[in-house]
Amino acid sequence: VEELANDNEGKAVVGKVNVDHNNAVSQRFGIRNIPTILFLKNGEVVDKSVGAVPKNVLQEKLDALM
Repeated sequence: VEELANDNEGKAVVGKVNVDHNNAVSQRFGIRNIPTILFLKNGEVVDKSVGAVPKNVLQEKLDALM
C-alpha cells in the first residue's frame, strides 16, 4: 500500500485503515477479510480486492479508474 501511495502521489489518494481500531469503517464497507482494498471514485466503491494481490494488479485497477 505504501508503494502504491508513493507511485501515485498527486494522482490518487491511497490510504490505510486499521479496521480493528475503526469498526465503523469495516461495518460501512462490509469488510470481513484482511487485507481488503477498496477502490473509491467520487465516494463510491467501484472495485474491491480481497486477500493478497500483486502490486501490478492493484496498479492496473488504479490506472483504469484514473
